[in-house]
Amino acid sequence: MAVVGVIMGSRSDWETMRHACDTLDALAVPYERKVVSAHRTPDLLFAYAAAAEERGLQVLIAGAGGAAHLPGMTAAKTALPVLGVPVESKALQGIDSLLSIVQM
Repeated sequence: MAVVGVIMGSRSDWETMRHACDTLDALAVPYERKVVSAHRTPDLLFAYAAAAEERGLQVLIAGAGGAAHLPGMTAAKTALPVLGVPVESKALQGIDSLLSIVQM
């Protein structure tokens, strides 16, 4: 049973988020991964976050670029810890994501 949920806003975020999954694999920590967008599929995101603890997850790792709404919107729907991971963007090389996440 997964204890960590790894989520990302789009498939293009995988290049960043795969490092988290590689580390979880190396530590033999069971996890699930899912693409769920705060902008394109907010209802799916809210349902995922609201049911995460019920499914046995203990922490969520959310990767997003740009304004990085995914970690904050996820945290709004669960009491579980949510770790935000900034994903590099074309315009500002991920600085915008980093600044958004550290303010949450």
